[in-house]
Amino acid sequence: MGQEFPWGTSKYSPEFRADAVALYRATPGETYASVAKELGVNHETLRTWVRDAEQAARPGAGEAGAMEKENRQLRARVKELELEREILRRAAKYFAGAISW
Repeated sequence: MGQEFPWGTSKYSPEFRADAVALYRATPGETYASVAKELGVNHETLRTWVRDAEQAARPGAGEAGAMEKENRQLRARVKELELEREILRRAAKYFAGAISW
C-alpha cells in the first residue's frame, strides 16, 4: 500500500492524499495552487497534507506525537485534580466552621 499519515477522516482517501503529496513533490517549481487546481482540491488542503507528510516522515515523529498527546492528557488530568482538591478544601473549611463543638 503506501505510507500511513496521521490524518483524520475526510472525503479524501489516504491513498489520494499520499498521491497528491507525491505529485507536488515530483513537480519542482509548481505552486501548491497549481497542483491543487489540477487535483481539484483547495491549495491550503494540499499544503496541510504536504506539511503533515513531512512531519510524519521525520524520525521519531510518531513517538513525539504520542508523547505530546499523553502530555496534553496528563496536564488536563492535573488541572481536574487540582480543581477537585480546591473544592474539597473549601468544603472542609466550610464544614469545619459550621460544626460547633
